[in-house]
Amino acid sequence: MTKKTSNRFSPEVRQRAVRMVLDHGGDHALQWAAIGSVAGKIGCTAETLRKWVRRAELD
Repeated sequence: MTKKTSNRFSPEVRQRAVRMVLDHGGDHALQWAAIGSVAGKIGCTAETLRKWVRRAELD
């Protein structure tokens, strides 16, 4: 079974979304709330954006 991958979002959009979460995390009680807010604005799921943020934090 192969894993379906999608490049629906460009690297620039992913980087911008991660930056938005990190920059506006203080505006929310939890980082998850910031993730949910930004995900709704760019049209991805919160879980997808959470994974992008985690990867960015590890780099």
